[in-house]
Amino acid sequence: MQKTPTLRLLGAAVLLALSASAMTARAAGDAPGPHPSAKRAHSEPPSADLQYNITAKQHGLTINGTATVQWRAGDGKYSLAVESRAAIFGKILETRSEGMIDDYGLAPVAFYEKRFRKEANTTSFKRDTKTISFSVGDETYPIKGGEQDRASIQWQIASQARAAADKFKPGSEWAYFVAGRRNAEQWSFKVANVEPVQTGSGEVAAVHLVRQPLDDDKGSQVDLWLAPSLDWYPVRVVFKDADGDFVDQTLDKVTKK
Repeated sequence: MQKTPTLRLLGAAVLLALSASAMTARAAGDAPGPHPSAKRAHSEPPSADLQYNITAKQHGLTINGTATVQWRAGDGKYSLAVESRAAIFGKILETRSEGMIDDYGLAPVAFYEKRFRKEANTTSFKRDTKTISFSVGDETYPIKGGEQDRASIQWQIASQARAAADKFKPGSEWAYFVAGRRNAEQWSFKVANVEPVQTGSGEVAAVHLVRQPLDDDKGSQVDLWLAPSLDWYPVRVVFKDADGDFVDQTLDKVTKK
C-alpha cells in the first residue's frame, strides 16, 4: 500500500508534535546529558478537554487530521489521554500518561503509546525502586525527581510557566529529562518571543518556546506555543524537518472540566 509509509511518518510526527519531542532519540546505549532534577514552582492548568486541528506535509502529500486531549489534574494526581485521527485512515495514535503531582510538578507513573499498526509500548516510572524501565529493551534510568515522558512534558512546562510567568522571558532556557518508548534523554527548550496564534476561538497571545535540534537530529525542530490568557494551555505545536516536511497542530476548542 503506497500510503502506508507516509502514514507511519505522520503517526510518529503527530506523537512527537503532541508531546513536543519530534527528535530522533539517541541510541539506548548513549549516556544522557546532565540530569535536570531541580525543584521548580508549578501550578497545573485546570482540567479540560481540548481539540486540535492537524495539518501535515509528508513527502509532498498534504494530510489533515484532528487530535483530542483529555487533561485532568487534582487531588495530587494527573492523567492525560491523547487520540489522533487522520482523514481516511482513522485513528493513527493513542497515548496516555498518568501519575502523581509532587514537589517537582508532574511525576509520571506510566506512559502508554499505541501507534498505527504497531504493538503498544509502556514506559514505567517505578517510584519504589526509583527506576525508569521500558516494555521493550533492558535499558533503565534512575529517578532523581522531575523526569517526564513524551506526553507529559508540554504540560509540565505549562505548569511551571503558569506558576512563574515572569521567568519565562525571551532567552530563558528550560531543561528536562524525558523518557520515550525505549530510552530517555535530556531536552532543552528556549523561550523565543510572545506571538499571536489564531485558534478556533480567535487570536491569542502565546509564549513561543523552541526545542533546538541536537547534533544528531539532522535539522529537526519543535516549536511550542503556550497561551497565558488560556491558563497556559498549549495552543500550537509544530514539528518541522530539514527537508520541509512538517506537522502543525493548532487548538480548535477547549472545554474546562
